Amino acid sequence: MSGIYRRRQFLIYGSAAFGTSLLLKACANSSTSSSNSAGETPAPQESAPQAKQNFKVAIALPGIITDKAWNQAGYEGVKAIEKNLGVETAYVENVAQADQVEVLSDFARRGYNLIFAHGGQFDDAIRQVSPQFFPDTYFVGVNGTIKEKNRASLRIDHLQTSYICGIIGAAMTKSNKLAYLAAQSFQATDEELRGFQLGAQSVKPDIKITSSYTGDWNDAAKAKEATLALISTGVDVIYQWLDNASPAVLQTAAEKGVYTFGNTTDQFDIAPKSVLTSAVKRIDLGIAYLADLAIKGNLKGEIYQIGLENPNILYLGKFGAMVPKDVQQKAMQAKDAILTKKIRFETCQEKGKFTRCLKKA
Repeated sequence: MSGIYRRRQFLIYGSAAFGTSLLLKACANSSTSSSNSAGETPAPQESAPQAKQNFKVAIALPGIITDKAWNQAGYEGVKAIEKNLGVETAYVENVAQADQVEVLSDFARRGYNLIFAHGGQFDDAIRQVSPQFFPDTYFVGVNGTIKEKNRASLRIDHLQTSYICGIIGAAMTKSNKLAYLAAQSFQATDEELRGFQLGAQSVKPDIKITSSYTGDWNDAAKAKEATLALISTGVDVIYQWLDNASPAVLQTAAEKGVYTFGNTTDQFDIAPKSVLTSAVKRIDLGIAYLADLAIKGNLKGEIYQIGLENPNILYLGKFGAMVPKDVQQKAMQAKDAILTKKIRFETCQEKGKFTRCLKKA
């Protein structure tokens, strides 16, 4: 069934109780209590429909659900909730920043108990709508920074995978010039950039890393233009995080003989001659996990962070044939060092600003 509310189309799906979620099993471990750290995620303890009837979940997406990247992952997360937890779900796509407060408020007025705002750029909107107007609605900012009574954040530890990609990029560059390309600068993208810098500098301390922002996650023309501009400066490895515009970066780089990294999904097949590997983030599994917590009344106003210790959610994709075996081995060694805490990323001050610094045991 579908309906129109304030000129926006919300697609509503009927309930279907299919038992325990296979997706939740994939990201679950032996713990039986909720965790807001990058540790193990607990398995569901009972069927969600038995825990609470008539629960409704919605998601607001900044892009389209067929981008094969960030937005599609969020959409697939709520679809998994609908199918496996037996609750009603809805989504709205292509939410412009100016419309965020209205969209989140619309969902809350219509009785949605849990509303995901899919991107760190929604943080200000969540602050505006949740505490004063909708105290009984839970808002979760995906890649957000908020943690209060009825507001939580679900975060991927982007810095961990980007650090490993930085090691790979430094090993593959010939010009000694790398670039990070995204749409906006906020905490999640800043952390990803920082991890890329730290990884590359651990191999080549004098390496040059440029950051560039298109201002639009989905505009392929802007993405192509930004890619060509970076390449014109001598950059020969680009770590990108875009949504529907992502293929434009990968394919343009491939045409110019420049290496890239995929993001969110395994994007190797988009440009096999360019993609070194991908930082795969199964955010759909994280969304399903938090929904299960909320349905059982166990979701808290905390930041739930997921790292490499959850290998079904955060991991590297396929390596391109151009990546030598010894470079692949170094990447896996870095991953193991992060997991065993031999490599840590701690808050520090650099040039008068707080950032993350590399600490080795």
